[in-house]
Amino acid sequence: MKRFYRIEHRGDARHVIEEAGRWRLLEGDLFGRHDAGDSIAVDGRALLAPVEPSKIVAIGLNYKDHAAEQGKPLPKEPMMFIKPSTAVIGPGAPIVLPAGVGRVDHEAEVGVVIGRRASRVTEAAAQDYILGLTCLNDVTARELQAKDIQFTRAKGFDTFAPIGPCVATGIDYRSPAGIGIEGWVNDTCRQSSTTKELVFSIDRLVAFVTSVMTLLPGDIIATGTPAGIGPLAPGDRVTIKVAGVGDLTNPVR
Repeated sequence: MKRFYRIEHRGDARHVIEEAGRWRLLEGDLFGRHDAGDSIAVDGRALLAPVEPSKIVAIGLNYKDHAAEQGKPLPKEPMMFIKPSTAVIGPGAPIVLPAGVGRVDHEAEVGVVIGRRASRVTEAAAQDYILGLTCLNDVTARELQAKDIQFTRAKGFDTFAPIGPCVATGIDYRSPAGIGIEGWVNDTCRQSSTTKELVFSIDRLVAFVTSVMTLLPGDIIATGTPAGIGPLAPGDRVTIKVAGVGDLTNPVR
């Protein structure tokens, strides 16, 4: 398995490959031909969001346990909404709670990172268009979501899309065992589930989304959140854990 990170490097941003505990600068195109270059120490360097998506396509009510938690029927087709690229932050960057919006929740999600231009992809071919997986926190102003009906404002504030710490390749997302996902606030695990609970599979989501819009390299499909969503408060530290990817931690202010 390889993990691709993005770091601040001599005043610029560079991708780094981590494999078998070794860190090397990526030489070439993350989404095309590339090799592992010079070894590098990452201590003291800031981790950035591993990719810069042009858009995040998020899916609502895609976990059976979350739909039950919300008292809502399972959707008959994926419920899509968009989070803007300007909402993206990386590991360690603060989630900023906007004044006057009321309750703001964490939502732990598996992010599917697209590796090449994808339009009208079939479910059978979906895997060929996926670079890897990442952790994503679909931060949500819950009261605005209920007030507006549409999700754009509630989901689109700056800092409301932490992603990272890396893009992990080689994860068997089709395994019947599913992929474990957790959401932690401080020392408390609030969300714990597996992608076995997905209403619509990752392959189905890639096919559905690309039947509507073209996805570009680096774009992310946020696959939905399991039960256990809850509010954030200034001073909290929220961590999203995806098995095989790692931990994404952000402070709240």
